[in-house]
Amino acid sequence: MTYEEYYKQEIGEAMEDKINHPMHYTQGKYETIDVIEDTVEDFDSYLQGNIIKYISRYKYKNGAEDLKKARFYLNKLIDSSE
Repeated sequence: MTYEEYYKQEIGEAMEDKINHPMHYTQGKYETIDVIEDTVEDFDSYLQGNIIKYISRYKYKNGAEDLKKARFYLNKLIDSSE
């Protein structure tokens, strides 16, 4: 599931969003997360690392925005585990 698909599913509309569909990751032909998923051997570990990163820093950096980013990666991890 791409950022755009996830955003449409969760929010119900397509629009730019810093959490689920940041423009700085979609400037080329492919979204960054899709390229990473296609090129790393252990995509689940990548997702886990991002979950830990965003949860551990949310109080000190971006608050709820970082928790929402962690939720995005957690949902991707759940999807990849089903």
